[in-house]
Amino acid sequence: MIGDAAPAFVAETTQGTIHFPEDFGGKWVILFSHPADFTAVCTSEFVLFGAMQEEFERLNCRLLGLSIGTNSSHIAWLRSIEQNIAYKGHSHVKMRFPLIADMTMEVARLYGMIAPRSSATMAVRSVFFIDPEAKIRAVMSYPMQLGRNFDELKRILVGLQVVDRHKVALPADWHPGDDIVVGAPTTYDGSERSMEGLTCYDWYFCTKPLSLKEKEYAPVE
Repeated sequence: MIGDAAPAFVAETTQGTIHFPEDFGGKWVILFSHPADFTAVCTSEFVLFGAMQEEFERLNCRLLGLSIGTNSSHIAWLRSIEQNIAYKGHSHVKMRFPLIADMTMEVARLYGMIAPRSSATMAVRSVFFIDPEAKIRAVMSYPMQLGRNFDELKRILVGLQVVDRHKVALPADWHPGDDIVVGAPTTYDGSERSMEGLTCYDWYFCTKPLSLKEKEYAPVE
């Protein structure tokens, strides 16, 4: 759950054995699951995950996929995507991130990726945002029939980094460059309205812009 230490595991992947979280120290991680290789919705998602790898890397974040399948199936599927699939303007997409072959469902169970009323043998589309301290910071789950929103995945990652870097809170539908939330004062006499750029809708809801310098979020370390 949010705030918990990310469960540790050792797993076989398309890029060899990994030890999580030790092998990912100092990085954000998006750990995500998909139901099955060689399926349409999952294929569309992997094209976009692959196409956005560099964007996530610039945000000091690594991708780590998981499915209850074999390494040989994963590798064949990823090779097929690279060679044959063009989607949303992306083609010949090569996946450089590891994909876990979770045949025993050990990792999927550790992270609650199995929804028995949906399927007892496949993971749903779970997403875990894990910070450089190996703490779970956000969790999302999509049903098998609905592909993920990749703009939202990136927005969540950037938002969490802004929260950490500047010790702020962010309002609904926040995007980089938007105003942040100002904490409510214990008493309010209207004087806070004189703060530069402050917008108050009532005593408990004020926003203000970030400075240009503050918008420099998440440089690659």
